[in-house]
Amino acid sequence: MPDARHPSVPNLTTAHSAPLLRFEQLLLEKAPQIEGWFRREFHKTPAPFYCSVDLRNAGYKLAVVDTNLFPAGFNNLNPVFEPLAVHALQSAFEKLMPSACNVVLVPENHTRNLYYLEAVATLRDLITKAGYAVRIGSINPAVTAPQEIALPSGKSLRLEPLQREDDRVYVEGFKPCVVLLHNDLSGGRPAILEGLKQPVVPHPKLGWSDRLKSQHFAIYQEVCEDFAEQFGIDPWLVNPLFRNCGEINFLKREGEECLAANVELLLEDIKAKYAEYGVSDEPFVIVKADAGTYGMGVMTVKSVDEIRNMNRDARKKMASAKEGNEVSGAIIQEGVYTFETWRDAPPETEGMTTEPVQRSDMVAEPVIYMIDHYVVGGFYRVHAGRSNTENLNAPGAQFRQLAFNNACNCPEPSQAPDAEPNRFYAYGVVARLALLAAARETVAALASDAN
Repeated sequence: MPDARHPSVPNLTTAHSAPLLRFEQLLLEKAPQIEGWFRREFHKTPAPFYCSVDLRNAGYKLAVVDTNLFPAGFNNLNPVFEPLAVHALQSAFEKLMPSACNVVLVPENHTRNLYYLEAVATLRDLITKAGYAVRIGSINPAVTAPQEIALPSGKSLRLEPLQREDDRVYVEGFKPCVVLLHNDLSGGRPAILEGLKQPVVPHPKLGWSDRLKSQHFAIYQEVCEDFAEQFGIDPWLVNPLFRNCGEINFLKREGEECLAANVELLLEDIKAKYAEYGVSDEPFVIVKADAGTYGMGVMTVKSVDEIRNMNRDARKKMASAKEGNEVSGAIIQEGVYTFETWRDAPPETEGMTTEPVQRSDMVAEPVIYMIDHYVVGGFYRVHAGRSNTENLNAPGAQFRQLAFNNACNCPEPSQAPDAEPNRFYAYGVVARLALLAAARETVAALASDAN
């Protein structure tokens, strides 16, 4: 079996084209200046409490395709770099409230999704190791008394009903200084979290009941343009082109012409960039719900006819969002190929039988985790049943730890740009561009909420 501390490094199945190779070389040469730029930007606009970013590496382009402000995969991170997460949590809590000592963690309303609860238990343990007392306060109406849940890892998780008295929340016998929200509020902003004296992070305004992906990517585009101007690159190398359609009803076919027109225009824009860089791959776009998570309401489109000829089953699938919500808006995003594949190491029993062991390459994409403004690790989302143009955040997805033998923020200039530590450093740089966009997005959201 592979050493869990030193997992395999995925194979990049296409040669780097010159533009991306030059970009990665620039990251190595300009690392001090890049880190200085990030320090200045995060000093002006503090980073969100935590964040995860989905990346796609096409060999000629390395781009963010999704940014999650309520990251739910802490149990997938390599435990070797647990100290990074602990240090980052200490920094984040100290900035929020230097005197804080008690934290209540508010999770999603899951009681049977043991995989998600493993992530909550991991986050709880990290906060404890950072030096804070932490309890789990559920806003699930079904949780009316403490519930002790045994997890497959051998850990246990105690869910307790979150209660409110005046302008403070608590769980029985525990008064928190800080409320850490780990619920993306797809079902709406609950009254119990409104108008609290205790700081709530991330702010409920940043849940999917208010937030839009199109707004985030508009800000991300500005960040990429700032970065590109500073360091002399084409922002397209790290930024997926996008359009959005506002109101849409997939079941009633309302807004379909707007969607089709924008798909057609975006495909033409992508073709022009491919021609500029000599890319021979077929352009495609991803149509997805403008608000939402869990990979719901997502489709790959290579022709405008696929929009006009959607059958009822496809429209029904696109109309469904988390917690039974209906999709009412869509973002059309440039599709970014992933040319990274993962093959699991051979099992210990290989060679002990005459039967061949079947191992196939799985399409892979990196997911980078950040706390405060620090990269603390990540993992590969892999899928054996999906192609390199499809959404991998779907049933059947698996997770493999990123192969950080060294910290992801420590590039090695003496090695090639796509060598192990340097590829991960590039991931961390691009992910932090999305983190900076989320920071600016947070400021804008809270300013609008105050008005």
